[in-house]
Amino acid sequence: NPLGLDHTVTVGVISAKGRPITVENRQFTNLLQTDASINPGNSGGPLLNLKGEVIGINNAINATAQGIGFAIPTSTVKEVLEELINTGKIARPWLGVYMQPITPELMKYYNIPSQEGVIITSVIPGSPAAKAGLRRSDVILEFNKQEIKSPTDLQEAVKKLKIGQQVTALIWRDGQTTTVTLTITEKQQQN
Repeated sequence: NPLGLDHTVTVGVISAKGRPITVENRQFTNLLQTDASINPGNSGGPLLNLKGEVIGINNAINATAQGIGFAIPTSTVKEVLEELINTGKIARPWLGVYMQPITPELMKYYNIPSQEGVIITSVIPGSPAAKAGLRRSDVILEFNKQEIKSPTDLQEAVKKLKIGQQVTALIWRDGQTTTVTLTITEKQQQN
């Protein structure tokens, strides 16, 4: 029902799978890119294949471009559907850090020995990371026994966890490595 025009159908080509984008400070890591028209009123509508099967849920557009839209793949929808039906909400695990890749400039400034891992740029008060004592300029090298090479690696590792699960992180701080234990909690909505 885009712009109030019911029974509107558009045709779109899938340009890519697994696209990461940020929309209104929300991070999406596994979207389908399509040139189907997505306008106010049809976000949330189905993206169909030629057989009429739903393969995605239209979700977002790039406002600075034309013909670049994004849809949540049905594989992602299936992961959360049962939880949504049973509880009426999705409980998302979170760590509570802002981070960035390690650049040569950051290596020099913080005296970091390599570009492996991600550097924490800030920690959200009250988050699992804050309660575990993580702080700005810590470098996360491993998380839950998984090597971390990029912010996406850490985001994906956290997404796989259960609420209340205890995990360890190998961090580099002040010239040495140390292990920190964290208890994952449910992500709270931020205003």
